[in-house]
Amino acid sequence: MSEVYVAAPAGAPAYAADAAVRGQPFIDWRAVIAGAILASGVSFTLLAFGSSIGLAVSSTAPTWRDSTPWLWLLSGIYLIFVALCAFGIGGYAAGRMRLASRVAASPESAFRDGMHGLFMWGLAILIGAVLALGAGAIAVKPAVPSGGNAGPASSIAGENILANELDELFRSYRYGPAPENVRAEAARILLKSSSHKGISQEERAYLSNLVALRAGVNNAEADDRVNRVIAESKDELKRARGAAVMEAFLVAAALLLGAAVAWFSSEEGGRDRELGRIPVWDWNIRSRRL
Repeated sequence: MSEVYVAAPAGAPAYAADAAVRGQPFIDWRAVIAGAILASGVSFTLLAFGSSIGLAVSSTAPTWRDSTPWLWLLSGIYLIFVALCAFGIGGYAAGRMRLASRVAASPESAFRDGMHGLFMWGLAILIGAVLALGAGAIAVKPAVPSGGNAGPASSIAGENILANELDELFRSYRYGPAPENVRAEAARILLKSSSHKGISQEERAYLSNLVALRAGVNNAEADDRVNRVIAESKDELKRARGAAVMEAFLVAAALLLGAAVAWFSSEEGGRDRELGRIPVWDWNIRSRRL
């Protein structure tokens, strides 16, 4: 990358430079908002691409269980790549678009540029969180199972993670599929299989009777189904919990690295702003001019 230099005013004395920097607004919200919007756009584009090619740690589809720890690691590396790209571009934009003082760089101006990068980082995360919550609320409403005292959250979690197990539990060649409220209640019972106490004998007996009535099988087959499905559910919940923990660590690492990248890229944008430099791509490898 080579740089084209734009003429800048001659350097000012130290006291004049300090006065010029301190006379600026502490926070240039226009630059912060512009950088956050740019970072959110880049992040959304790259995350949509990653999701479309299957780079996701977990999914509501039954085939997500076929994923391996290597895929989880690759997904984490991709999350870090997304954070570096999005916050690097957004941070540079926030620092570059901030109000220029046109004086020699100083520790104060560099610090303010870095802080603008952090403000941009926080605002971009807030924008992404609001959009994710809105999309999740829209998607969850039609999928809320009816019935039950545990509420929709645990019912939806059971359907997303244990959908295949619920199908096996109530599968029947003589009766139609089980109603949503029955599946939701069974899902809430199966979610207890990974708890410390597990599923009590009373709930096992109730679930066995429920299966016998809805699937039209005898009590012995219903007991076998319940025991088999509870064991499978325990394994799947353990796997889902491991994937969720790994995903949480990877997201936290990506966001923290994004904060560092936003700071330094915003400082770089501030230096280019004060010197009037415009970065231009060049395939020739040249030493960087300061």
